[in-house]
Amino acid sequence: MQGLFITIEGPEGAGKTTIIKMIEKELTKTGVDVIITREPGGIHIAEQIRQVILDPNNTSMDARTEALLYAAARRQHLVEKVIPALERGAIVICDRFLDSSLAYQGNARGLGIEEIFAVNQFAIQELMPDKTLYFDIEPEAGLKRIAVNKGREVNRLDLEKLDFHYKVREGYKKLIDQFPERIIEIDASQSIEKVYSQTKEIIAGLLALHSEKE
Repeated sequence: MQGLFITIEGPEGAGKTTIIKMIEKELTKTGVDVIITREPGGIHIAEQIRQVILDPNNTSMDARTEALLYAAARRQHLVEKVIPALERGAIVICDRFLDSSLAYQGNARGLGIEEIFAVNQFAIQELMPDKTLYFDIEPEAGLKRIAVNKGREVNRLDLEKLDFHYKVREGYKKLIDQFPERIIEIDASQSIEKVYSQTKEIIAGLLALHSEKE
């Protein structure tokens, strides 16, 4: 049976990575075949592309170049890691996917959500997430979390002006309106415990529905 593809989205500092690690620990403990991965990255080639995209020294990168690099990393990640895992029936939880490109490059960079979706259709063909959890947080609050988190890498996107981050959030809100059945919004301004509890409950429900289809 085909596996389950869940993506986690959100602006900078939403706490995605922290929650994903907690979810991985919980699912592994219960014996679920789960693959935790991220974009851009997840496999060797895509991680190399990630370094180029997020390098703070690459501030001169053209917006279209950025969008194409994300799409290239996404394609390699899919064919090398995500698709094989789904074909064997695993649960794949990915930290960012297509929606990030739509929000960041499509809306915040002003390239157009439809245009970026078209570029990425070549990369993903017809593979879309079964469900997406969007962690919502005010840009100021998210960037403040990053500033006090000494263990987190500071990347090129963190250096953008506040207006850029507001446009990212605006892009995600547009996507929620466009894909209401796929995207579930979670208030990430709550405590880590509350966000984890809600995320855990949602994923448990998705796994139960998936099991019923077997």
